[in-house]
Amino acid sequence: MIRTLKMIAGTAVLAVALPALAGAGPKAVATIGMLADVARNVAGDCVVVETMMGPGTDPHLYKASAGDVRLLFGADAILYAGHNLEGQLGQVLGKLAQRRLTRAVAEAAVPAGRLLAFAGAHYPDPHVWMDVSLWALTAPVIAEVLGELAPECAGAMQARAVAYGAKLAALHDWVRASVATIPEEQRILVTAHDAFAYYGRAYGIEVAGIQGISTASEAGIADIRQIVDIVVARLVPAVFIESTINPRTIQAVIDAAAGRGHAVALGPQLYSDAMGAAGTAAGTYIGMIHANTVAIVEALGGRPAALPGELVAWATRWHVAAGG
Repeated sequence: MIRTLKMIAGTAVLAVALPALAGAGPKAVATIGMLADVARNVAGDCVVVETMMGPGTDPHLYKASAGDVRLLFGADAILYAGHNLEGQLGQVLGKLAQRRLTRAVAEAAVPAGRLLAFAGAHYPDPHVWMDVSLWALTAPVIAEVLGELAPECAGAMQARAVAYGAKLAALHDWVRASVATIPEEQRILVTAHDAFAYYGRAYGIEVAGIQGISTASEAGIADIRQIVDIVVARLVPAVFIESTINPRTIQAVIDAAAGRGHAVALGPQLYSDAMGAAGTAAGTYIGMIHANTVAIVEALGGRPAALPGELVAWATRWHVAAGG
């Protein structure tokens, strides 16, 4: 399928033949929900924003459908994260840049010096949305891109980007304050794959993932054994599954730890490479980070801080408790 997409991306005739998205006004397509939600907050009613990969979708392994191809060619702008998050699909998106307003948003927004590198990898860790202060940098980039689609709204979109950035700054501080309530000896986050390194660096919690930064490679017995050693030695109280990852490796850690005399709990599901269902609090970027933080902090023995005033309106809209 990916090979087919490359051929389609290089065929200008087909690009002309494919119909535009239905409806009036400019359209933007974002590959992942975390980008789409920022774009909607910035765009307001000026640009229609659609998401390619929905809840529970793993972008590392994503294979685009024929419908996705039509969606991409019918869009006026395409927003993707970059840094190899979308795998081979990123090559197709790069080719589309010749005929569409296409931007690798995270690559454009986040300075190289603030990215995390991994030994042996030719690209940085792409999970930059786990550090809210870094993901906030995508808002002005998105405002710039969408402003090219709707110049009459450019000023308003820039203003919305600033206002949304203030909410994210408050969210960043709230996460840091909440994680700080976890007893220091229990401040270790064990997950199915290594998607939380930016979260760990930003908020002061050690992170251990069974798989690497991409789910394209399977976790081996040695990977599981290494995590079990950490869990048992550190008396980790809880480990976490992710919404886009098969839970079998985490269950293997729990079972092996029990066999060595340490009962470790299965914490709530975390959102790593995708947000929650549309129409729910976790279906927003703020809600994704909020839900993850509440789950992590409570399972590891802390207590989430009260939400700051900048997030009370969001909490009210989504019926989320604002108290600590």
